Amino acid sequence: EVQLVESGGGLVQAGGSLRLSCAASGFTFDDYGIGWVRQAPGKEREGVSCISSTDGSTYYADSVKGRFTISNDSAKNTVYLQMNSLKPEDTAVYYCAVSRGCYIDFRGRLYGMNYWGKGTLVTVSS
Repeated sequence: EVQLVESGGGLVQAGGSLRLSCAASGFTFDDYGIGWVRQAPGKEREGVSCISSTDGSTYYADSVKGRFTISNDSAKNTVYLQMNSLKPEDTAVYYCAVSRGCYIDFRGRLYGMNYWGKGTLVTVSS
């Protein structure tokens, strides 16, 4: 059974930083894409970032490029999302998610994540 447990969310002022962690277990496939999807109140789910286990390639949504950095410590089975220069519009529940790859659609958006954690809330105050 795939298990994804997020931590690191909280309240931060605009301009501040947070680091989210996702402890992953139960994979039965060697190649995978693992990353973060967020959902703000009243808004659609948005794929934020993804990293491929195959070659370490990364994906970032345009809204977070240059501010967020994803990394994967395979020895610890943990993926991180370093979030800098946070904005109030980054406020959302952040879910760790995994699939067999980082799939990007024709609009440049992440899709197709199969397994999800329960999420961690990030609140950015202005």
